Amino acid sequence: MSEISARTGGKGETGAMRDRARLSFDLDVDICVVGAGLAGLTVALEASRLGASVAVLEGRHVGWGASGRPLGTVMPGYGLAIKDLIERIGFDDARELWALSKEGAEFVRAHATEQLMPGIALSEGALEVSNVDVGDRLISELQMLNEDFETEIEGWQIDRVRHHLKTDRYFHGVYFPKAFQIDGSKYVHGLAAMARRAGARIFEDTPVVSIDASGIRKRIVTPSARLRASHIVLAGNVHLGAPSRRLSETLLPVWRYAAISAPLGERLADTIAFRGSVTDTDGIDHFRIVSGDRLMWLSPETTWNARPARFASAIARRIRTIFPGLGRVEIADVWGGAIGQTVHGMPQIGQLRKGLWVASGFGRQGLSTTAMAGQLVARSILWGDERWRLFSPFELVWAGGTTGRVAGQLIGMWGRGNSAAAGALARYRERARERERERDARLAEANRQAAPPPVRPRPPPGRSGEGRAREEPHGGRAAPPRAANSGEGGGAS
Repeated sequence: MSEISARTGGKGETGAMRDRARLSFDLDVDICVVGAGLAGLTVALEASRLGASVAVLEGRHVGWGASGRPLGTVMPGYGLAIKDLIERIGFDDARELWALSKEGAEFVRAHATEQLMPGIALSEGALEVSNVDVGDRLISELQMLNEDFETEIEGWQIDRVRHHLKTDRYFHGVYFPKAFQIDGSKYVHGLAAMARRAGARIFEDTPVVSIDASGIRKRIVTPSARLRASHIVLAGNVHLGAPSRRLSETLLPVWRYAAISAPLGERLADTIAFRGSVTDTDGIDHFRIVSGDRLMWLSPETTWNARPARFASAIARRIRTIFPGLGRVEIADVWGGAIGQTVHGMPQIGQLRKGLWVASGFGRQGLSTTAMAGQLVARSILWGDERWRLFSPFELVWAGGTTGRVAGQLIGMWGRGNSAAAGALARYRERARERERERDARLAEANRQAAPPPVRPRPPPGRSGEGRAREEPHGGRAAPPRAANSGEGGGAS
């Protein structure tokens, strides 16, 4: 099944979505997971495989939030740039966090197969492109990721980037050959199906009214039943609300809207030859080809909710700006979802108090980070894995409420404006350099045309032009001398 059909009505888990089970009876389990998104379902799957009894409580339905509508790119890394990560926690801990992110990507690859999740539509490769000319900076980043962080990566020069993407908006690129893309909607429902088969019980349309995390056995109250568990995992992102107001207030709600174009035919292949996902270094453009000849494109982030249809024209204009060769692009569908962005840009993973865990705040982290968080929390609970402490420096920080949302929106607008200005300046400088090269070439040609003809070398002294002429028929050898007393028709008298 194609990604667009899964997103717009082709139910990835048809029977399960028709028969949503609500929690209508009291229940005791080892682990209660609040939130049936990517992180929560990964916790449920991993913990069930390790032998724990697990219940997942979801206020609406599986993948209801942003987890059900991701672009589907899977690659290592976090929302915080690698150099900032090293500056914050040191080189060794940054390497360990990067290794965890790679484990998350491998978890997704191992499960997102056609055998386990039919129609997952896996494609390979991801390309990060720059809006400005950053060749020198690119070299140092490549060396660090390749040598110190053991990540397969390639640097692309400007000509190669523009060979694959027919636009002058992008300059250098960083290619991740081990990254890949999947149908995100199919993946989240596939996780739910696998968790159920492993023994987890998923209850939809079951909001959590209150949580009492004191004592050995924690108590969770829902509208129609109560649940007791030794451990509670909060994986509900910005939608946790009243049950964990302190946690939800540490997240800045950010909406991002995605669009899928109508079929574009051969003109799409002529304009975009790269089949993986493409992101720009400023986090503005994020797109990839889906269903053969359609373009999936994400809008810039906003801190306010709106009707997705309002963004169709803005996304279409952005596509035309970046790829004018595509001409008019018709948008077939637009949808959106809210994510929770932390102040420091890193996810919230770990134990808040004994038996109360969090796996949230993923923002734009990607599928690999949610998979890593789910694995790590489950293994921490059941195996005593202490690596969650690597995230301890990234504490819970209040996101600022309404003031924070206004500030976030203004900062985002300023960042996009700054990026646009920097990109325009980079393109101007590139055109100026090209004009200078053309002027230098014309000047060199004019100098060549105006130059006097080359001076022919003079013959050596003592040799006349006649002598040279006489030598030519003999291949450069001197002609034999004529007798002094000889003459035409004459003889001795």
